[in-house]
Amino acid sequence: MKYMRMPAGMWALFAAPFQRELKDTLGCSEAEAKRTAKAAKRRYRKLIDGLPDFEKGDRFQMNIVSCAMLCSFVLEMPQRPSVDALTDYYRNAMMTGPMRLFCRLSGKRKFTAKDVAGMRQTAAFRAADRNPYSWNMDFLPYPNGSGYEARFTKCGICTLMRELGLFEYVPAMCRLDYTMSEAGGVSDFVREYTLASGGPYCDCGYRKKESR
Repeated sequence: MKYMRMPAGMWALFAAPFQRELKDTLGCSEAEAKRTAKAAKRRYRKLIDGLPDFEKGDRFQMNIVSCAMLCSFVLEMPQRPSVDALTDYYRNAMMTGPMRLFCRLSGKRKFTAKDVAGMRQTAAFRAADRNPYSWNMDFLPYPNGSGYEARFTKCGICTLMRELGLFEYVPAMCRLDYTMSEAGGVSDFVREYTLASGGPYCDCGYRKKESR
């Protein structure tokens, strides 16, 4: 994956909050935060360059780019945080004003015919059959139009973080699903299993708030 467009844009948008939260959430000094961010940028470019190009129509490129960015910072941190601490760090770094706006706009489109069609198309695409850093999912509508579940059987985040020796931190990324759903304002996120915890799949359920 070439270091351009989305990867470069993600770094431009989130490098500052990722550096800030090293201090605000993890308690690093100003000097430590600057050193970590500088080293993480080099690491990030190397990770991105090592990833394959994603196929046109694969909607999960942003997910693996976000994973590469978090991993780059973790690998350069002065000391490894706990899973809970990294969960807070990642949430605080990602949920900027623009990201919250993105979630609200996405919420307005959720459950529309276009959204459902896109989910069905993604399920049929099965990108992880050809790219181990992408995802395979099944689309499972809930009864009576009350929402739907995206059930993932292959996960690019699990693949990359396992390769980097950071598999224990996968739940820190997964937890953001709840936060983003809440920020969207139209769905309650529900989950029973994750691949990271040894489950048969990752279930990402979105129930319409008015259907409760």
